[in-house]
Amino acid sequence: MKVQDLIQEMEDLDTQYSLVLARNTSFSGKKALVVKDNICTQGIITTAGSKILEKYIPVFDATVIARAKKQGFDVLCKNPMDEFGFGSFGTHCAFKIPKNPHDTHRVCGGSSAGTAAYIASSKYVDYGLGQSTGGSIACPASFCGVVGLTPTYGLVSRYGAIDYGNSLDKIGPITKTVKQSAELLSFIAGKDEKDGTTYAAHTDNYPSFCGKSIKGLKIGVPREYFGDDVDEEVKESVRSALDVLKKKGAILKDISLPLQNLVVPVYYILANAEASTNLAKYCGLRYGLQKDIRDFDSFDSYASSVRSSGFGLEAKRRIMIGTFVRMLGYRDAFYLKALRLREKLIHEYQKIFQDVDVIAGPSMPILPPTFAEAEALSPVQAYLVDIFTIPSNLCGFPSLSVPCCKKGLPVGLQLIGNHFKEGLLFQIGDAYENNHRS
Repeated sequence: MKVQDLIQEMEDLDTQYSLVLARNTSFSGKKALVVKDNICTQGIITTAGSKILEKYIPVFDATVIARAKKQGFDVLCKNPMDEFGFGSFGTHCAFKIPKNPHDTHRVCGGSSAGTAAYIASSKYVDYGLGQSTGGSIACPASFCGVVGLTPTYGLVSRYGAIDYGNSLDKIGPITKTVKQSAELLSFIAGKDEKDGTTYAAHTDNYPSFCGKSIKGLKIGVPREYFGDDVDEEVKESVRSALDVLKKKGAILKDISLPLQNLVVPVYYILANAEASTNLAKYCGLRYGLQKDIRDFDSFDSYASSVRSSGFGLEAKRRIMIGTFVRMLGYRDAFYLKALRLREKLIHEYQKIFQDVDVIAGPSMPILPPTFAEAEALSPVQAYLVDIFTIPSNLCGFPSLSVPCCKKGLPVGLQLIGNHFKEGLLFQIGDAYENNHRS
């Protein structure tokens, strides 16, 4: 493949679907990697989808980018995303709103919207890097019909990722196939001295799990994942995928997640609390949007002006919510209670993992909505679409979204494993994918 072919395709995809926020003008022609715009890339603008970082050019590579480069990859371009990761539809970017390549009237999912859409639509590019805080890899992977791996918290370094919620953020592969995700994870996983939350152990030869038999593996199917609020086409496609796994020898077990109704409120309390503190540093002094401080009579008025013009509506909403739940008088009632419930959720899932190898269900409860449908949702309704993807981030578990649409629009089958069980997810996901594509 010639470099000019990659460049021409990139220009065409940007024209058709608005998928490029920044291009690497010195692309080497090596194996192309497309990257979500909140992962720092040396010399390439990195905005996190926000005007407050409109002209920010990192002077370093994130650890995942440095490791990918050592394996022969080079960044082709950065892709649009919801501002700081705040969204499930890819519609909160300050610069471009990406379109779903399966239907340009529909959203790509968020917040790694442009990356998933690029992988879905490209003939030449198979590898992308996304980032997830509450489902931002699985959601766009499901809506765009590609593979998305959200790894165990701490398996992949977060150094160089622009923070949303430090205890929730993960970087992971978005690819065309399960084996490609396994390959990319093998390259980027492992201990990083620049990120104290990473682990030295638990890294495996992940591609070796692909092609293995799944006979005898126990798959838990939560009844809560197939309720009346889940689209019938989604349920049909996922049940069909589960039937395929059963025919391949897996054992399906009906399970229940009694605390499932708590995941959304717990997540949005904790994530917004962390986001409000992380975004406090964007005040117009060190980097990002700045104004002439001589036009203001106080630092408070200067910072307020910068933040008011630099942050979008959804970012402001989450800053306000996060600040509220940390305030004196509300901290015990909301933030600390959410932390305790988070611990209960982790214990509930780990108890289930004593009886099953993985948990399976839909990645998203709905098909990719049109832009009009997404806009018509209230903030609470929009937050609720993350109900199946949140547990992976909230509890630190790995999850894999694999395309499983039976007909029509894309649908994702989500597999959730216990900590550091990515190999099992690849094993099961690859078994389904090989059958589905044969």
